[in-house]
Amino acid sequence: MTLLTDHASELLVRNSHAADCFSDEQSCLEFLAGEKWVNGFECRKCGHTNYCHGKKPFSRRCTRCKAEESATAHTVFHRCKIPLVEAFEIVRLVCSDPAVSTYEISRKADIRQMTCWKFKSKIQECLKDPDKSSGLKRLIASGNKKLPTL
Repeated sequence: MTLLTDHASELLVRNSHAADCFSDEQSCLEFLAGEKWVNGFECRKCGHTNYCHGKKPFSRRCTRCKAEESATAHTVFHRCKIPLVEAFEIVRLVCSDPAVSTYEISRKADIRQMTCWKFKSKIQECLKDPDKSSGLKRLIASGNKKLPTL
């Protein structure tokens, strides 16, 4: 999990008014892919830097070992059961108010409380670790990107 940093969380908090930038899963995946591979793609399996498009939107497939990696893999959104648009909003909410209750998140997002608790725990774990939190900081720091509110 690397896409969760203080800088990214600050961006999410600052830019919580426009619903048009992250209004669908496609735009969320595009943003994640852009941030994840900002310095270029490198296969986690073999280290090769050449890739082609994978089977899923914004995924990349190594041309040497054929390993495919999605935009959400190895991020806080990896295996997230919550739709990406709502997950982005929950990240914004947790970063703006770390004391927010999982019951409140559950009520606002109409998602099970335990699911919200698990995702909030994942976010907080990433925020505590400077190595893991760098991507989230970039997410929140992207000044022209705005998130919808629940």
